[in-house]
Amino acid sequence: MESAVEASATRPTPLRVPAFRRFALATLVSATGSAMAPLALAYAVIGQGGGAESLGVVLATNSVPTIVFTVVGGVLADRLSRSRILFLSNLLAAAGQGVLAALVATGHATTTSIAGCGFVSGIATAFTAPAATGVVAQIVAAEHLQRANALLRLPSNAVKVLGPVAGGLIVAVGGPAWALSWDALSFLVAALLLLGLRLSAPVTTSSALADLRAGWSGFRSRTWLWTYTAAGTVVVAAWLAGFQLLGPLAAAESYAGARSWGLVQGAFAFGLLAGTLVCLRWKPYRLLAVAVITGAGLCLPPTALGLGLALSWVLLAAVLAGIGLDVAIVSWNTALQQHVPQEELGRMSSFNGVGERIAIPLGYLVTALAAHAWAERTVLLVCAGAIVATTALNLCERDVYRVNRA
Repeated sequence: MESAVEASATRPTPLRVPAFRRFALATLVSATGSAMAPLALAYAVIGQGGGAESLGVVLATNSVPTIVFTVVGGVLADRLSRSRILFLSNLLAAAGQGVLAALVATGHATTTSIAGCGFVSGIATAFTAPAATGVVAQIVAAEHLQRANALLRLPSNAVKVLGPVAGGLIVAVGGPAWALSWDALSFLVAALLLLGLRLSAPVTTSSALADLRAGWSGFRSRTWLWTYTAAGTVVVAAWLAGFQLLGPLAAAESYAGARSWGLVQGAFAFGLLAGTLVCLRWKPYRLLAVAVITGAGLCLPPTALGLGLALSWVLLAAVLAGIGLDVAIVSWNTALQQHVPQEELGRMSSFNGVGERIAIPLGYLVTALAAHAWAERTVLLVCAGAIVATTALNLCERDVYRVNRA
């Protein structure tokens, strides 16, 4: 393992490190299936006679295990071989999606069975995320981490633009079972690629419970980490509520409905891709401050929608939000990997991830309640204001300006 790091330190790009190329290829392959899965899942529910309530149950059973098991995944990522964890979690996801594809193809799918497969996939995701953060820091030298993080996101963001379109065509022509089958196959191929990574496991003599306690203590002691996580929870909740939940409703009321909303989603995906290209060229010194500031760009689409601006302004806002979000993600991942020791990365990443995952149901719930009292445009502007206010508050924390490029 040391040889890979030493090699990367003397070479201009992480792509010259074989372990990174293998990991990047596995990430890309699984992303192609994941980009199609949401649409295929929705039509699988519809195909067996389910409606909004059934789809809500399915989505909930997928998200709940990611919240519950992410911390467990973080502890294990600091105790076991991260490549082995990624292999097993991708294998588990392949099994869950494979069973779901078979059920849909044979006409035996029900809301309960679809939700059960989603629960399995949610568990797999909970173990994947913390291990993946640590893998990058384990195989790439510190000075190349930002480039490595950007390179990992470049093809994944491209897939986010093309994947839903391809998934829609597959579902339209052959049905959701085919798209779900590809999702399962992509996880299986990724698992086989990761099997060859063979990263060593950390040496530890403490118990898992002791590691969890030590991890929580380390998380609380890093003010910059827990304040960013707390702020991120509010920002993500406000973003999901203002864009994902109320955005389609605003498009239906003030614009051309689904066609306009499709353009907005495409503009946002294009912004993510453009943000990755920015990160390949721009290497800011104040990593955490940049992550906080650029993440605030998420306030732009809810503001444009809330003010009822012309569609062209909404599209521009979506592009800028996408650019800002991707710069924020790459800068944050780089700061985390450079300022947290490798033996703690899994746990710190999982604590941060739990906060953002809790934001999903929180944002939807609060918005649903607020929509009963206020007009949709008012709620959109409140969401945008919450993002700006939370960002300003986070920037008042002095440690934000101390977590800089190593």
